[in-house]
Amino acid sequence: MTTLAPPGNQTDSNSFLRLGVPSKGRLSELATGLLNQAGLSFRRQNRGLFARVSGLPIDLIFLRTDDIPTLCAEGAIDMGITGSDLVEEAGADVEQRMAFGVGRCRLAFCVPDDADITDASQLDGKRIATSFPHVTEQYLAKKNAKAHLVSLSGSVEAMIRLGVADAIVDLVETGSTLAANRLRILEEIGHYETVLVQNDSHRCQDVADRLVSRLEGVVLARDYSLVEYNVPRAKLSEAEKITPGYNSPTINSLEDQQWCAVQVMVRRKVVVEVMEKLKDIGASGIFEMTLNNCRL
Repeated sequence: MTTLAPPGNQTDSNSFLRLGVPSKGRLSELATGLLNQAGLSFRRQNRGLFARVSGLPIDLIFLRTDDIPTLCAEGAIDMGITGSDLVEEAGADVEQRMAFGVGRCRLAFCVPDDADITDASQLDGKRIATSFPHVTEQYLAKKNAKAHLVSLSGSVEAMIRLGVADAIVDLVETGSTLAANRLRILEEIGHYETVLVQNDSHRCQDVADRLVSRLEGVVLARDYSLVEYNVPRAKLSEAEKITPGYNSPTINSLEDQQWCAVQVMVRRKVVVEVMEKLKDIGASGIFEMTLNNCRL
């Protein structure tokens, strides 16, 4: 087993869960934000490689995002936060413990707007620029096609205009970059997002499960808001149909017995619509409150 050991007492370090975290970029900010919200307090000094979590037996190791799947599979770290696209590209033998519901993107074959190509099988014998040669080759094999793959570590959108490739395989989020380079999506290979992975040694399993529980609480809280409102008791059954809650709403009596107060979790993406429906049936004092963490 490969071991990345932080400074300090080696015996002590061996009893700590090693969690790989992206060292820089947008995914680094996202990961550290999630960990902080989950109650993991740590200080990374001078962009160092290691940081110890206060109050929990966890060592954070800051690594290149695309190295995390391989290092996790090899046992250098126990768990890691990375992209599911990078896990697939590395072919890493790791277990996905949870998906964070953020950093969503698509991996797709892209060709010039005016290209007379309608299927990826037509890329047989063509040049394809990509940062995902392994995934690209596997997908083309299913199409009985083989292409000359130009492996690049950075942006590939300009490779067609530079004459390096006939097509590209790249991550797509909004599609604005494709439009700027006069490209269109030919076919999607798959959909990916930020994930937490663990290797099969299951070292420090109790700590790993505790970490997953904390992070799940953060992710779940980001999907929901707490809505409070007052509603006439005669309209309570209608209100409950609008806001059934995660399991069921919390209902309290008010001093005026003809009214009651309701507390309920509502998916954040529909909360405005829900508030409008509640208003329409006579509810009042409707408030939305943000959840930072929860256990359900």
